[in-house]
Amino acid sequence: MAESKSIAFLFPGQGSQAVGMGKDFYDRYPKVKEWFDRAETVLDFDLREICFNGPEEKLKQTRFTQPALFVQSSLVTALLAEKEIGPGAVAGHSLGELSALACAGAMSFENGLQLVRERARVMQETAVKHPGMMAAIIGLSSEEVSAVCQESNASGVVVPANFNSPEQTVISGSKEGVAKAIELSKARGAKRTIELAVSGAFHSPLMQDAQDRFQQVLAKTEFQNARIPVYSNVTAGPVTAVSEIPQLLAMQLTHSVRWVETIRNMIRDGIRLFIEVGSGKVLSGLVKRIAPDVEIRTCGTVEELNAILS
Repeated sequence: MAESKSIAFLFPGQGSQAVGMGKDFYDRYPKVKEWFDRAETVLDFDLREICFNGPEEKLKQTRFTQPALFVQSSLVTALLAEKEIGPGAVAGHSLGELSALACAGAMSFENGLQLVRERARVMQETAVKHPGMMAAIIGLSSEEVSAVCQESNASGVVVPANFNSPEQTVISGSKEGVAKAIELSKARGAKRTIELAVSGAFHSPLMQDAQDRFQQVLAKTEFQNARIPVYSNVTAGPVTAVSEIPQLLAMQLTHSVRWVETIRNMIRDGIRLFIEVGSGKVLSGLVKRIAPDVEIRTCGTVEELNAILS
């Protein structure tokens, strides 16, 4: 195992959830029950039941997905810490940035989960008020997708939402704007376009109401300086100062996730091993496309945890 300064933990966002997530940890480690007990004092629903048994349609709802992912990432982080495996830097994709901040000691688990709960609520309510959609464009460069979005804005709001890999950019906006951008992307030679199964136009100007409301929640939340660098979705650079964290978390709701730049900046700053902490393998796949030579491990099951420990 590399020295911790050269290890980064990456935390997944929406889309990485799966029915059964966390159950193998729950069955194996008595301490994990405490994490779910703590979570359910903050939440107003049975998180265990939804994580372990679904149904999938329910787990996919933003208000359930986001807490489920945050709790799984947090408990896996704690299990790694017990074995003295910790990162020298962290980053999270969208929602995962909250998991990253909790890992870096910038906020407590309970405060983080309260933020996740409120973030999910304001995003869901704003999505109902300002309907929109998201789509992945595969096979065009980020510059080409940005140009397509600009050209499509005459039909409706549409912006690049996630710069996920050199050949995959997710767009977000009004149904009319996204539909036009999909049409233009196909005409420009996109290999594939995939409409995403999400409930709103996240990381776009249509989330402005959510940002304004989330900012009020953040203003009442206690933060500390991060112990290690947290790479921000908004800037793609490291942040530790408590004075910057709330504003960047608010801005994230209407700004692009600059994932390609984030990973490249972390490698530039000395990261040699990435561990995806929590459900799924989405981020590992993106990292392989951004930096094929870098080492990446996943830690979302007991089997994967044991492989890392051995």
